[in-house]
Amino acid sequence: MARYLVAIVGRPNVGKSTLFNRIVGHREAIVHDLPGVTRDRNYGEAEWAGIAFTVIDTGGYIPASANVLEQAMREQAEVAMEEADVVLFLVDALEGLTHLDREIASVLRKSGRKPLLVVNKVDGGKQESDLAQFFELGFGDPIPVSAGLGRKVGDFLDILVKGIPRRSVPENDTRLKIAVVGKPNVGKSSFVNAIVREERSIVAELPGTTRDPVDTVLRYHGEEILLVDTAGLRRRSRVKESIEFFSTVRTIKSIERCNIAVVLVDAAQGMDKQDLRIIDSILARRRPILLAVNKWDLIEKDQHTAMQFEETIRAMLRKYSHIPVIFISSKTNQRVLKVIEMARELYAESRKRIPTHQLNKVLLEEIKRKPPSASSGKEIKIKYVTQVESSPPVFTFFVNEPKLVTDHYKRFVESLIRKHYHFKGIPLSIHFRKKSR
Repeated sequence: MARYLVAIVGRPNVGKSTLFNRIVGHREAIVHDLPGVTRDRNYGEAEWAGIAFTVIDTGGYIPASANVLEQAMREQAEVAMEEADVVLFLVDALEGLTHLDREIASVLRKSGRKPLLVVNKVDGGKQESDLAQFFELGFGDPIPVSAGLGRKVGDFLDILVKGIPRRSVPENDTRLKIAVVGKPNVGKSSFVNAIVREERSIVAELPGTTRDPVDTVLRYHGEEILLVDTAGLRRRSRVKESIEFFSTVRTIKSIERCNIAVVLVDAAQGMDKQDLRIIDSILARRRPILLAVNKWDLIEKDQHTAMQFEETIRAMLRKYSHIPVIFISSKTNQRVLKVIEMARELYAESRKRIPTHQLNKVLLEEIKRKPPSASSGKEIKIKYVTQVESSPPVFTFFVNEPKLVTDHYKRFVESLIRKHYHFKGIPLSIHFRKKSR
């Protein structure tokens, strides 16, 4: 089931980041009394009453400002309002209804969105009695909360998740779904067009041609594969932050729908922090990854170039060095179909199950030679291991003292699994549990 996007919008300094932190359960957004602190996008994963969703924290919305920074914040908020499944319109009980609140409400009405109206800083009964003024906005009953104190946040979340319809991919849709993701202008549309050999997506040199994801059905050796070409941004913009914001929102939605994510990197630009953020986002959602370095035809090379380029990439990937890398050119069709073949192999790899007896025979032998150690000096004994899930794989190790197993040792155990059973490009989940008697 895909996670729903919930966007928090409102004028500056109404407590959007404080509410964001309260919803996701930990401090991710910077909170400060100065308006405009949240100028870039913040994303957080949340769950309430068994329903998981993604929360977007936006900067303060100022409709008519000509300031470049405030323009960026406004564009981000507009993107969030347009793309989110649920919009939270946050206002401030202490300052009361303002002209900016009314302007934002007008923007929301013109967009056709009916948000949840949330009144923050309702710390007690006095503020409760002042809620009537917000009925003027025309968005129904105001929902009182105090994000700072946590007051009535649970009641608000009950209302929020009740309004999130449950949707899922049809069970009978067994087609392999490949999301083509990456920064704007890395050649996502050109890549899809090169594969299907027809202009199903508009291709241009300017970033941002693709407005919506375009699902393309590819018939490959008698099998139907669904390709999702994701948008880099909504439109040409003067504000870089808005471009990356929109790109990330669309990437999140596409990742949720796919079985395999193909991350395109521009060979001429190399890999950077934004590419790593996209990879982190994919792995956080436990999707297998294939890294395709596009525009390889533009690189002057000798027999060592590909190897040196890959070494540079793996140095940046560090703990994700298991991700497979392929060099392609959408323009010349170089190895584009090989990407599909590798994606099919990754999908099969993600569904692989290792027999329990084999896991215990192979892994426990190596674990005996290098057992876990605790700073307390207490002996830690790993007694049994089994794979409890596939697609992607989940392994459970039963141990006498699971709380004493360090993160360093968990990474060692993951390296053992990859050493013997590969799982290249596949995120692994490893749990340590106390064995019941």
